Amino acid sequence: MRTITLFDTLQGKEREFIPLSEGKVDIYYCGPTVYNYVHLGNFRPTVTFDLLSRVMREVGYEVRLVSNYTDIDDKIIKQAKLEGKSEKVLSEFYIKAYEDCLDQLNITPLYCHPKASEYITKMASFIHQLEEKGDAYQSGEDIYFRVSSVKDYGCLSKQNIKDLISGARIDVSDKKESPLDFALWKLTDDDGIKFDTEIGRGRPGWHTECVCMVNGVFQKHLIDIHGGGFDLKFPHHENEIAQSEAMYGTKLANYWMHCGFLLTDGVKMSKSLGNSILAKDVLQRHLGNGVRLFFLTTHYRSPVNYTEENLDSMDKLALRYLSSIRKADYKLQLNSMPEGQLLKEDYDQFLDALCHDLNVANALTVFDREIKEINTLSMKKDCDYARLGSLVFTLKKFSDILGLSFQYDALTEEDKKLYQEFQEAREQKNFQRSDELRPLLMEKGIL
Repeated sequence: MRTITLFDTLQGKEREFIPLSEGKVDIYYCGPTVYNYVHLGNFRPTVTFDLLSRVMREVGYEVRLVSNYTDIDDKIIKQAKLEGKSEKVLSEFYIKAYEDCLDQLNITPLYCHPKASEYITKMASFIHQLEEKGDAYQSGEDIYFRVSSVKDYGCLSKQNIKDLISGARIDVSDKKESPLDFALWKLTDDDGIKFDTEIGRGRPGWHTECVCMVNGVFQKHLIDIHGGGFDLKFPHHENEIAQSEAMYGTKLANYWMHCGFLLTDGVKMSKSLGNSILAKDVLQRHLGNGVRLFFLTTHYRSPVNYTEENLDSMDKLALRYLSSIRKADYKLQLNSMPEGQLLKEDYDQFLDALCHDLNVANALTVFDREIKEINTLSMKKDCDYARLGSLVFTLKKFSDILGLSFQYDALTEEDKKLYQEFQEAREQKNFQRSDELRPLLMEKGIL
């Protein structure tokens, strides 16, 4: 099987990917908290891990890709009150809105899309076991994780405990033994959604949800790859690792991957900062292929800056790709030529680039080189149809791996007759008729 290398945040270096089970790979990335329409930045991990799953399947792995919905959260409770809805109705509405965007971005259907609300019993049992082990304790109305029970806390974010205590994002509470300790369960009688469990009536903390969903969906305590946005490294993913270490002695995943921020005027896009752009609005103005290219053309670990100009240019690039492939495909159809075979050398270069920590930039140099050649061949009267057919076949394969959806209708018999009439008019120098037919053929993408 082809070698894949990935940058592992935990070890801080690029590593060869070695699966836990031969020929199989399990991937989990953190999904949205569904209290509102998601902003564009939420889709960077979505596109990244979709690409990763496509590459791994192309290499030959059986992939189980999972992403969750956080449908229990104080933000959801607050928004539900504002909208006069139940938390369930609110979250289901925004899940549907999110999934509409997934379709427009041509995201491969996931193996599973678990909701936090479906794992309450498992979370309560998990927390109860942590209490029995001495890794969690109740104080006031909350149950906290005892960070001091984990020796290498901070291993993912590469910070020591003293630095974390002095400067990190930590909930301040005099009820906690340490400012680093975090809530696992909130024992509350407020107006928000609550559940009756073995550890009391209340609701779970954010950091416990993903651990229990990973364990529950995959039915194991260590998976191949876990990831999400760069901002989840601390505290969320750090706290996931701490709980898994305390309970099972594992880091939850063998590889940890994180995507760079989406920026607006050089500042991280965030609802809390008031500079977020809703994904649904962007997808009304721009092509799904254009948005995918916007994310893919910058390496996933680097920040990418949002501007309408950048997205406009990606729309144009996507349309150029579509036009080139469609015209070449139509030329083959008009001359009754079949698609050719995979261009192995180009394919190897393309896939090797993607297998090197998803280096899309190098993969696109191969893609663009083929697009240039396909344009040249498509304009030639004495076209090398075998070569053109192989280019079309290979570019369609490349597009599928990148998740670009270039759809167009096959030519009808009427289209072929119209083209034949245009060619005959040109040969007979009937320029009036050829001029009449040209815009019709151009509108169909044949010329």
